[in-house]
Amino acid sequence: MDVRKIAVALIFAAASVGSVQAQSVQEFYSKQNVTIISAFNAGGGNDVYCRLIARYLGKYIPGNPKIIVQNMPGAASIKATNFLYQSAPRDGTVIANIQRSVALYTILDKDKFAFDVRKFLWLGSSSSFADDAYVLFAWADADAKTIDDLRKKDRKPLIVSGTAAGSTSADVPVLLREVLGFNLKVILGYADNPAEMIALERKEVDGRLIGLSSMRALRPEWLNPNSKIRPLMQYARETRHPLLPNIPTARELARSDEERQMIEISELSYKIARPFVAPPDVPADRAKALQDAFLATHKDPEFLAEAEKLALDISPISGQQALEAIAHLENTPPEVLAKIRKVMESQLQ
Repeated sequence: MDVRKIAVALIFAAASVGSVQAQSVQEFYSKQNVTIISAFNAGGGNDVYCRLIARYLGKYIPGNPKIIVQNMPGAASIKATNFLYQSAPRDGTVIANIQRSVALYTILDKDKFAFDVRKFLWLGSSSSFADDAYVLFAWADADAKTIDDLRKKDRKPLIVSGTAAGSTSADVPVLLREVLGFNLKVILGYADNPAEMIALERKEVDGRLIGLSSMRALRPEWLNPNSKIRPLMQYARETRHPLLPNIPTARELARSDEERQMIEISELSYKIARPFVAPPDVPADRAKALQDAFLATHKDPEFLAEAEKLALDISPISGQQALEAIAHLENTPPEVLAKIRKVMESQLQ
């Protein structure tokens, strides 16, 4: 083959490659399924978000792939996070919804984890807690009826439920105990949100912490003024939620500037309250397609209508905004992180 023929062949090859690249995202996804790994048991609050998103996400990914949800609970979502980082295909066919606290824990103790949370492809978060709150609910006949009661060490502790160490249902009550002085006893080992609800109903525990949106979805009657279950405090809020105007925030209950700073830093992870991530090294064009589709899904009128019926907080942020929240955590003064780390190490006490 002479030089002219080689040149012509290269030109046609380049044109062909350009055509393939221009269509590669659509062509790729038209032949693939996309799996969303829910790092939680079926039926819990995060799993509800996963399954709702799965019904609409494929509509906005070029090629319209089928979306499948696979549950992979374990170790406060570390099992699923490890799988995503170490074993999942890095081709854009697998994403995951992980625990909001993963970023905080990896920043507190980087050497303990086999993944770097900053290297994931962050699609964003379905909720930034803009219209939600993490609320301490308790039985009205519990020994502690007020915040002052909760701070009295000579009283019986308020027993609350939690799943596994590292989960928000476990770490937030510990923060409240160690930072704000609440007399709480945390019982760990409950499988998921529904199991904690049953434990509360059976009075196995005196109370629990739960997202306000989850309570509205699962037990809206407990938000009635005359309910036998009542809110005592709200967390992850700069100001009081409009539905709970008489219930103080954790920030209000801080007794010093140091306590307030520790609460504020711990609440940053709620900026990424329902985070969705993909493995590192997803091809750039597919990565952008997934990020764009994630945000587009959260603007879909049918999606929003269904989310409203489920009483879900939909206040999405982008992958870039999620990374900015993580950077904010990383820029926390080392002495503050050290104090929060010490608090978290007391979880099993």
